[in-house]
Parts: sequence; structure tokens; C-alpha cells
Amino acid sequence: MGTARSRLLAAALDLFMRHGVSGTSLQMIADELGVTKAAVYHQFHSKEDIVEAVIAPALAELEAVADAAEAQRRRNDRLRVALEGVVDLVVRHRGLFAMIMTDPQVGRLVRSRPPLRGLEERIEAVLTGPEPDAETLVNSAMVSGALMVAGLDPRLAGLDDETLRRHLTATVFRMLHVRRRATS
Repeated sequence: MGTARSRLLAAALDLFMRHGVSGTSLQMIADELGVTKAAVYHQFHSKEDIVEAVIAPALAELEAVADAAEAQRRRNDRLRVALEGVVDLVVRHRGLFAMIMTDPQVGRLVRSRPPLRGLEERIEAVLTGPEPDAETLVNSAMVSGALMVAGLDPRLAGLDDETLRRHLTATVFRMLHVRRRATS
């Protein structure tokens, strides 16, 4: 990816996290970079294209997590791999995942793009399994909410990545009744 494109995406992500996608204009992105709006249009045709490019690397990582989880034979192993992978992504991309999960415009974008919606459904299917009961559905919803809050909650902002990862993993494992991998 070119330097200009990388700088544009970094500036856009920063503005999206501060103002939301709806509250960020292409002109704001141009101003942040000290370029013209035409220079932004030269890289991307629309704000939706910028949003997709901003979230694409994390979604590719999430797809790899879904692939790895689905490749597991036992339900507990699928859950463990999915949860460890999602927690790792949330910790490494705190602000980005908070934006993905809370910004209505990003939510609409995800729901309107079949590949993105399909990825969300794959992760949900790993978490709930086939024909989930009420407890499993509630626990899955709570886990999703807890992970969203982890990226947003200012009380957690000062935690280093490893501490946050350890506590999030322990919490979501308890919520979904996941057994830790046996150690030798």
C-alpha cells in the first residue's frame, strides 16, 4: 500500500474514532492531511470505500480466525480458537473494533455487504453452535457486548495489552463455558 494511501487511512481512522463515520467528511480527512479533497477522491471514490479500506485488514484477520475455529472438530476447541482470536483482535485494534461495533454507518455498511455480513454470521455460528438454546444466545450476546465495551471503556484504556487479553479471555471463557486447552 502506498504511503499516501496509508496516511489517508490512518487519518480517516483517527477522525472516525473521534467523530464517527457520519461526523467525518471527506473535507475533514483532506484537511487533516493538508491536501485537497480532490486528492482524497484520487485515492478513494467515496467515504464508504475509505471505511471498507480502514476495516479490511482487521476483517481479513477475523476471517482467518473464523477459518481456524471452523477447522476444529470439537465444539470446545472451536469456541476456544474463536474466542482467543477475537479477543486478540479486539486488544490489538481496540479503537477500530469499537468503531466497527458501535458506529451505525459502519453497521449499515457491514449489513449491506454480503461478504462482511457472512463473516459476522460465521463467527456467531461458532459461538452459538447449531440450534442454540436461550442461555447460549444470551451468553453470546453478552460476550459480544463485553468485547465491544472493552474497546470503548475508558477504565480499561490504561491496561496493557497482555493484562487486558488475559482478563477478557478468562471472562469470555467463563461466560460461554469454554474449557482451557490442557497443558502438558
